[in-house]
Amino acid sequence: MAYSGNTGLTRIRKAAIFSWQGFRAAYAHEEAFRQELWLAVVLIPLGLYLGESGVEKAFLVSSVVLLLIVEILNSAIEAVVDRFGGEQHELSGRAKDMGSSAVFLAVVFLGLSWLLIIFF
Repeated sequence: MAYSGNTGLTRIRKAAIFSWQGFRAAYAHEEAFRQELWLAVVLIPLGLYLGESGVEKAFLVSSVVLLLIVEILNSAIEAVVDRFGGEQHELSGRAKDMGSSAVFLAVVFLGLSWLLIIFF
């Protein structure tokens, strides 16, 4: 069976458009993402300034970017759970709690990375 979908540059362009829509949706609908994005606006340039080597700069910046990625994934999980399960259900709660835990771990990773690189 032949694939009749988009390929090449058309696929890449459409993927970029959908990605931008997701980014805008996260900013519009998720307070935590907005807060973390504004934190990133401050921390990324600061990380580039404070890191003494390329590796340190990469760790400082990537820890911030990782937090944004995990927050978007957590928001996506919450949106899907809310869409398909309005009633209280153990699995829905577990999914949301796990997403929240992932964000927490990303925050801890960010904090530890910054503390270890800047102060040690």
